[in-house]
Amino acid sequence: MLEPVCEATIEEIAIPQSIDAPDAADFVAAVQVRNAVEVDGYGSEDLSFSPAEILPSWLDQTHKKSVLLGARYRGEIVARAYLERSMHDDSGTGWAGVQVLPEHRGHGIGAALADSIEEIARETGLSKLIVYTVSKDAPGDRLYAPTGFGSVPLDNPEVQLLVTRGYSLEQVERGSRLALPVDISDRLALARQHAGDDYRLHSWIDRTPEQWLEELAMLNTRMSTDAPSAGLEEPEDPWTPERIREHEAREAMSPRSSLTVALEHSPSRSLVGFTTLSVPVELDRPVSQEDTLVLREHRGRALGMLLKLANLEHLQRERPGHPAVVTFNAEENRHMLAVNEAIGFVPIGFEGAWKNSL
Repeated sequence: MLEPVCEATIEEIAIPQSIDAPDAADFVAAVQVRNAVEVDGYGSEDLSFSPAEILPSWLDQTHKKSVLLGARYRGEIVARAYLERSMHDDSGTGWAGVQVLPEHRGHGIGAALADSIEEIARETGLSKLIVYTVSKDAPGDRLYAPTGFGSVPLDNPEVQLLVTRGYSLEQVERGSRLALPVDISDRLALARQHAGDDYRLHSWIDRTPEQWLEELAMLNTRMSTDAPSAGLEEPEDPWTPERIREHEAREAMSPRSSLTVALEHSPSRSLVGFTTLSVPVELDRPVSQEDTLVLREHRGRALGMLLKLANLEHLQRERPGHPAVVTFNAEENRHMLAVNEAIGFVPIGFEGAWKNSL
């Protein structure tokens, strides 16, 4: 049996400049906690990432400010918590999370970390926190999202922690997996035919071509507001060409590569949609589907299907051999879920999206 929670100490974890830096050990341990929680929640290692893959996002302290806390018990990091806020938003919104190793739950460590994160949030002027956390399936009563789509097990420890702290479930997101390889040639040809001559596809790996920087910045900005966010009221996250180049420079530190397909509206010579895949080096690991967006004014033409199929073709041509692609979508985003299901994605788990007004 664990000793009382007072035996665990909470401390801020330094963000190293590289995984090989002398001060990187605690950051690496915190990533291991993250991965263990994801494995417990989804029942597989599909959502695990290496410290080297995760570090670049933590090194961005220009466009966002992030804090990482660790709970140390008998010398080991057994839990972690984080807080992130945008430097371009004055709505008082922050994003937070608490993750505790399964064998160390039920002893108040998660609550203690939540206390610390919420105190930091208040001290920095935040008035609302958004939390995304996996909820593995379990018997018993369910808590339903107000969107009318999706639910989480009411008795799960992460659900109970959030409910007792005043968080409200706003949305449920579905994790889905597509086994590779997949034959999409016929469907891609049909999607191209359905889109017609007004739309052209462009693809690239890692670095965005100069001619599309302005357009991609606009699409990234629209991604923050056009994607379904239920009652979360996610604020706009503005992107510029300079920010894209900064992001690409940081991501170059990661062993992963990024495959993008964008859609040009030929009459206006502007991009109206894009989709991105994040590809690990190791061939036995799945690919992560990142953002996919078609501007609202161009929807209804099956362009989302075209984008996804085109990037799957791009992936299987340029980075073949991976076992699967993993993606997430809001349960109420029935259109995109229908696209994924038609391609062959199947559900692997669910996470709740929660909100709390501090």
